Amino acid sequence: MEILILVFQAVILTYFLFLNGFYTFFTLISLVQVRNYYSRVTFQDIRSHLSPSYYRPITIVVPAYNEESTIINNLKSLLSLKYPQYEVVVVDDGSTDGTLQRLKKEFRLVETQKPIKLVISHKAIKKVYLSLDFGHLIVVHKENGGKTDALNAGINASSYPLFCSIDADSILDKEGLLRAARQFVIDKRVISTGGIIRVLNGSKVEKGEIVDYHPPRRMVENFQVVEYIRGFLSGRTAWNYLGSLLIISGTFALFRKDLAIAVGGYRETVGEDMDLIVRFHKYCRENHIPYRILFVPDPVCYTQVPSDFKSLWKQRNRWQRGLVDSLYFSRKMFLNPRYGTVGLFGVPYFLFVETLGPMVELLGYVGFLLFLVFGVLNWTFALLFFVVAILWAMWINIGSILVDELLYKRYKRFRDVMKLCVFGLIEMLGYRQMISFFRFWASFQFRRKKWGKAKRGQI
Repeated sequence: MEILILVFQAVILTYFLFLNGFYTFFTLISLVQVRNYYSRVTFQDIRSHLSPSYYRPITIVVPAYNEESTIINNLKSLLSLKYPQYEVVVVDDGSTDGTLQRLKKEFRLVETQKPIKLVISHKAIKKVYLSLDFGHLIVVHKENGGKTDALNAGINASSYPLFCSIDADSILDKEGLLRAARQFVIDKRVISTGGIIRVLNGSKVEKGEIVDYHPPRRMVENFQVVEYIRGFLSGRTAWNYLGSLLIISGTFALFRKDLAIAVGGYRETVGEDMDLIVRFHKYCRENHIPYRILFVPDPVCYTQVPSDFKSLWKQRNRWQRGLVDSLYFSRKMFLNPRYGTVGLFGVPYFLFVETLGPMVELLGYVGFLLFLVFGVLNWTFALLFFVVAILWAMWINIGSILVDELLYKRYKRFRDVMKLCVFGLIEMLGYRQMISFFRFWASFQFRRKKWGKAKRGQI
C-alpha cells in the first residue's frame, strides 16, 4: 500500500508540475511577445500595408442556423468593416426559426441565379439571394448539414482568394479584418491567421457596435471570461511563438481558399476549427510547401458564451470531442519528425495535457478521497499539494488578467478588473473541477457528430 501511495503521489505531482510549469512558461512568453508586437505595429502601419495596391480581397463566411436573435446585429457590424474590398456570404443552414425571414426584411433580399461551382461537396443549395441595399451581401439558403457543411457551401459561393469564417453571434472590431489580413501581405507564406476572442456577454451593443464593454452579470459567464483571457493571451500566443499553433478559433479566422480546397474543405467533425488547422500542417509538411499559421494578439472579435451550466456542458463536450477526433484523425503526426515541431511538441502536448489531462486530474481527486476513506492519506503531502496548486492556479489567472488589462485597457472601471480577479481567484474552487469532468466524459464520446447548440447569453 505504501508503494501504491508513493507512485500515486509521484504521478500527480509530476503532472501538476508539468502542467502549471507550462502555463507559467507560456504566460511569460506571451507577455514578451505581445509587448514586442505592439511596439512594432500601429494602425498607420496596418493602413500602409493594406493600401489599395497591396490588399487581398476577402470573403467573410457566416454559417447560421436558428440565429434570428443575433444575426442582424452581427451583419450590421460586418457590413460596416474598414476593409478595401470584401463580400459577406451568409449561409442559412436550413434554419427552422425566422432567420431567413429576418434577413429578407432587414436587408431587402432578392432571389438571384448566381452560379455556384461545386468544388467542395455539401448539401443542396435551395436559393441564393442578393441584397438591394448592400451589394457585397450574399445569402445562401441550403438544406441542413451542420456547421462544416455550411462553411463548405460558403467557400464554394465565395469570389475571393481569402475567406474568413465568423460565428453568427459574434461582433468584429472595425479594424479587426485589417489586423488579421495584414499578415498575408507581409509574408506570402502565411496560409491562416486568427485573433483573440473576447466575451460579449454583459456589454451594450447598438447598431452592430459595442458602445459599453463590461464583465457579465452571471457567475458562469465571468468564469468563462477568465478562461478566454488565460487561453488566448497565454496559450495561443506562446504556441504561435513556438511555431506549433494547432488551433485557431472558428469564431474568427482567415484562410487561403486554395489550400482549404486542396485539403478537401472542412471535414465532418464538431471540432472544425482545430481539424482544418491540423490538416493544413499535415498537407503543407507532406507536400514541402513553405507556410506559416499565425495568431494575431489583438482583441479583434467578441462572441457570446453559454449563459447557463447546461449550455456550458454542451459546448465543452463538443470542444473536447472535436479535440480527440482531430488528434485521432491525424494520429500519424504524433512524435513524427517529418512534421517538425508540430509533430514533436504540438500534437504530444494536446494529447497528454488537453486530452489526458482531465483524466489525470480527476484520478487525483478520486485517489485522495479513497486514501482518506481508508485512512492512509498523507495529510502533510495532501495539504501542501492543494495549497500550492490553488495558489499557483490563482497566480496564473490573476497574472493573465492584469497583463491583459495592462496591454489592452478594455475596462473603463477599476471595479470591473477587480471583479474578474475575484473570479480568477475562486475558479479553482469548484469550477475548474467541473470543467475537467465535462471534458473527461466527452473524451469517450468523440465519435458522436451531434453539434449541441448552446443557449446564448444576454448582452
